[in-house]
Amino acid sequence: MKAEILAVGTELLMGQIVNTNAQYISSKLPEAGVGVYYHSVVGDNPDRLEDSLKLALERCDIVITTGGLGPTQDDLTKETISRVCGKKLVIHEESLNKIKNYFSRLGRQMTPNNEKQAYMPEGCIVLKNNNGTAPGCIIEMGEKAVIMLPGPPVEMKPMFLDYVMPYFKNKGAYSLKSVILRVFGIGESAMETKIMDLIDGQTNPTIATYAKEGEVTIRITASVPMGQSAEQILMPVVNEIKRRTGENLYSDKDETLDSVAAGLLFENNITIATAESCTGGLISEMLTDVPGISKVFMGGAVTYSNEAKMEYLGVKEQTLKAHGAVSRETAAEMAEGIRKRLKTDIGISVTGIAGPGGGTDEKPVGLVYVGLSSEGGTITKELRLSGNRKKIRTITALNVFDLIRRHVLKLEIDL
Repeated sequence: MKAEILAVGTELLMGQIVNTNAQYISSKLPEAGVGVYYHSVVGDNPDRLEDSLKLALERCDIVITTGGLGPTQDDLTKETISRVCGKKLVIHEESLNKIKNYFSRLGRQMTPNNEKQAYMPEGCIVLKNNNGTAPGCIIEMGEKAVIMLPGPPVEMKPMFLDYVMPYFKNKGAYSLKSVILRVFGIGESAMETKIMDLIDGQTNPTIATYAKEGEVTIRITASVPMGQSAEQILMPVVNEIKRRTGENLYSDKDETLDSVAAGLLFENNITIATAESCTGGLISEMLTDVPGISKVFMGGAVTYSNEAKMEYLGVKEQTLKAHGAVSRETAAEMAEGIRKRLKTDIGISVTGIAGPGGGTDEKPVGLVYVGLSSEGGTITKELRLSGNRKKIRTITALNVFDLIRRHVLKLEIDL
């Protein structure tokens, strides 16, 4: 089955809100054997919505709309779609009673325009809204169907999971199952070269690579008869790609690199502290995004100036004079200093030139040194990065988390 997700709302077109509904629905539908072929967005205009719907029905079996089911004048999704599908709107008593009870529970008077939400296309499958007032519905037309869902994600998501996913699973013969592998330290073109023979020979499962800043995601997807296990189809290919990516593979569960590194610190009860210069606290911020990190993250310091490096971390003045703030020697002393000050198992440091200015021929923009100090000694890693300031800072942080991962797992570290 081919599907199009058609989001309705002028606020989406104007960039006032982000269309997270389409992303969510697209991530779930493959489990039910439905492939998403198109995403569309249209404003609250009945003529343009009609044109968009007709086009979607021409090229897809399923059209899923979000938004425009509310009580106000610009909520015209249901009325427009019913007209295109040749369906009359009739009162749905159960929905009307539910809307009345909703307002009664809140101790509020229901305004007459809310009754509009209880009118449904004749003969449709009504989808209850247990988190709001606007019900959804499914209009079936032979081999095609239009599914209308409310716009607010807090209403849309549970309705989709409770009613739409079971609807598709009951109809589908196949489902799509994916394994997501994440790799750091190999570029997309190099990664593709490593597995090109697998890509060229793919049938079922299929393989796709996606580049993100500093890393590559590999999605392996199998088409599986409904109710059967996907492992037999997926795992031979997954295991072969794992073998070829080696220690650069950091997750087979679609996890982020920072969460993997944090998980290893948790599992091994390893405490950590950070001393940051060019990343300006980004590494600490990413660490503290992980729930429960206070068990292992003892604190961090942003030491931007030479004076701060000396006063808070104990970096020697002669080190700064002889080698500069951006050097292996300074990175080493920063990592050692923060580890000793906060009495942690690991001390991490970052010092570099993120740009756009400040670079020289000897030390260009993108030159960064990362340090890791532990009881076993201190190591430093040189990075030569390109891109704008934000990209350099982000990739630096990812390198730090990869360094932590490799240190904890005792993997080879390229310095």
